[in-house]
Amino acid sequence: MKSRIDAELPFYFGPGRELFGFYHPAAAVAGAAVLLCPPLGVEQIRCHRLYRQLAHGLAESGLPVLRFDYFGTGDSAGESRELAWPRCLADVATAAAELRTRHGGSRVLAFGARLGANAALAASASARLDGVVAWDAITDGDALVRQYDRMQDALKVDLNRFEHARPELDVSTQWPGFERNERLHEQLEGLRLIDPGMASAWLSSALTDEASRPDEGHAGRRICVDVSPRWDDIDCLELAILSHPLLDAAKRLLKEMA
Repeated sequence: MKSRIDAELPFYFGPGRELFGFYHPAAAVAGAAVLLCPPLGVEQIRCHRLYRQLAHGLAESGLPVLRFDYFGTGDSAGESRELAWPRCLADVATAAAELRTRHGGSRVLAFGARLGANAALAASASARLDGVVAWDAITDGDALVRQYDRMQDALKVDLNRFEHARPELDVSTQWPGFERNERLHEQLEGLRLIDPGMASAWLSSALTDEASRPDEGHAGRRICVDVSPRWDDIDCLELAILSHPLLDAAKRLLKEMA
């Protein structure tokens, strides 16, 4: 039986060792590996356990996995107010190169939820990805920004979390629970879904929000999974997303691509 440290190896990597990740080696390498690209902000926290479960499941089936934090998120260097979309795409390429070196093969697939899916798809060429499984990818960046702003405004007067309403509080530089800069606001406003034309699969929750509603180009190709993460509901901000149907679908699609 593997020891815990062998099954889940934490380390820093990249130029200046600024990025933090966990490598999940596989007992029998099947020739491909999987990069898990996380969403941002509170959605990254809500997906943490699901990503860990997915990593262990894929490693057990012969696919080594690297999950990581972008610069300015999680345990990587940088503050949340330094987070920038172009840097996220560069970090995907850096993480893919690290994974390719560690597992010794050439094929790297990726899985991403929400903006993690957009990052994997947008960086697929620079990261030399061979396939992407996207879950609730953002199809309308303007809608996502409105959603984050609306949720932040609601938190100011949320008496379920705070003793007093704080309508006068200036949280214009925050999105639920995290500081952010105006540059990120502008970068995400114009965000649209990129289909690089490579091997890809589009997972969609049973109930989608405005930001991830499938557009005409992907509506006919989406695979619906029985999960309702309620991305736009502030009552769910502290709820971890756990879904066996989602895990099963992601593992099946990634193994088919491998």
